[in-house]
Amino acid sequence: MSKLSVLAQTGAARGRRVAACALLGLAAIGLSACAGKSKPRADLAASQVTTIGVNSYLWRASLDALSFMPLLQADSSGGVVITDWYANPSNPGERMKVTVSILDRDLRADALRVAASRQVAQGGGWVDAPVQAATVQKLEEIILTRARDLRRSAFKD
Repeated sequence: MSKLSVLAQTGAARGRRVAACALLGLAAIGLSACAGKSKPRADLAASQVTTIGVNSYLWRASLDALSFMPLLQADSSGGVVITDWYANPSNPGERMKVTVSILDRDLRADALRVAASRQVAQGGGWVDAPVQAATVQKLEEIILTRARDLRRSAFKD
């Protein structure tokens, strides 16, 4: 038998021993966690609390905040929510369209971008109008606050 094959077999055996030890260690941790009366508390990083392509708290908060508007597109893997035009019944001469982009898997303020378009009725048609920066900032605040609340409530139990 060559030295190379002996080294490969030795390395494979060592790898199996390391894997077995790791599994035993995980089993011991899991069993010790079950031994106590209370659930183990773990504060998972926001980037790990996702089964979709983006931060799940920001995603859910975005959908909640825009729930009164008709959705045109919602892509959880790309992190984009686009609404259709929405006119407030109390002000039918104005309508808004919102796009929310979630840019990261972490729950951070810079992981969220909100863009809004506004139109006003003029001469039987719709004309583009400026959106106040405060409107976009307020919507970002609402989404971030809701996302933080969702994260807090996930770890209260």
